[in-house]
Amino acid sequence: MSIDFEAAKQNLLQLKEEYQTRIADIEDHIQNPQDDLNEHWEDQAIAYRQNDMRKNLIVEAQQSLGYVDHALSRIESGSYGECEVCAEPIEAQRLQALPYATLCMQHAE
Repeated sequence: MSIDFEAAKQNLLQLKEEYQTRIADIEDHIQNPQDDLNEHWEDQAIAYRQNDMRKNLIVEAQQSLGYVDHALSRIESGSYGECEVCAEPIEAQRLQALPYATLCMQHAE
């Protein structure tokens, strides 16, 4: 399997930018809510639940950002596209679907 490392790097850098933007947007929305909240406790309860959901989205985006950073470091070290368990090549379809994959299909299951 031949990997276009430059294309993979560009794809990962784009993903990194998307995750960073997503995190910043969500954090901004939490700190500066755009809805006018009434003083009713029902409205406050909804706002708290929405903020909890947003915080979960931030955690998910930060985790994905970490995966992207790890994949970028693997490109730099020359180990991108190799399974971290068996050192065999990761399937091209898997890398297309999940560019920061670190395991081949066999070890991902």
